[in-house]
Amino acid sequence: MFSTFMAHAWIVATMVAVVAGAVGFFVVARRAAFAAHALPLGAFPGAAAASLLGVSQLLGLVVFSALGVAAIARLQRGERREVASALWLALSLAVGTLLLGFSGQYVQSIYGLLFGEVLGISRGQLVGVAALGVVALSVLVLFARRLLLESLSEDLAGAAVGRSSRLEWVFLGILALSSAIAVPVVGALLVFSLMVGPASAARAFTDRPWRALAVSVALAIGTVWAAIALSYLSNWPVGFFVGVLSAACYVAGRLHGGGVAQAA
Repeated sequence: MFSTFMAHAWIVATMVAVVAGAVGFFVVARRAAFAAHALPLGAFPGAAAASLLGVSQLLGLVVFSALGVAAIARLQRGERREVASALWLALSLAVGTLLLGFSGQYVQSIYGLLFGEVLGISRGQLVGVAALGVVALSVLVLFARRLLLESLSEDLAGAAVGRSSRLEWVFLGILALSSAIAVPVVGALLVFSLMVGPASAARAFTDRPWRALAVSVALAIGTVWAAIALSYLSNWPVGFFVGVLSAACYVAGRLHGGGVAQAA
């Protein structure tokens, strides 16, 4: 379980979990779950294009994530965020299907991009994920208080820190970068579950924002660690366990919240 390729899996999954758990807290607080679903799926055409061109998939993911941020931020000026995210999602899925059709590895590419290949992470990918993860967390730390303030009250945040549209660009950028580094590990479909499940549970377990953020990160790490161990023992896909355990976190949070409400 701790051979070289498995060690890479443990390390990169832990890094992705830390980023996903931290960013997921703000995704839930800002009610941006659909954007967290649309951006990873919108980034996977970048990986398909990178495979077609013979360059790093991580580079393609970052480029298309940036395009997703620009598209959603521009489109939501006249529409709600959900509508803008849906439009980007539809367009990017169409482009991704076309690019995968041009490649000679259609089935394999779809599986890897949608469900991840954590057990096939190379040393080069590990370094790239680590570097981008540090960037994402650094920007998140820099804007954490502003993002939290705006999630509590947009009017108050606007008066305190200026135009919220700029902060929205920052948030979408952090979310896109987090998605780009997580797609190769847990897949475009499961980034959403790893961000939302643990973060939703954390908010139910404590009403203190920074403590909830820490709990979200801890639950995300526990989810990927348990998923890798169970996958190794059962020979079932890692993605299956990530999805199931993330959903279990959410259910546990709901049950805990319901129990607290009844006790009160």
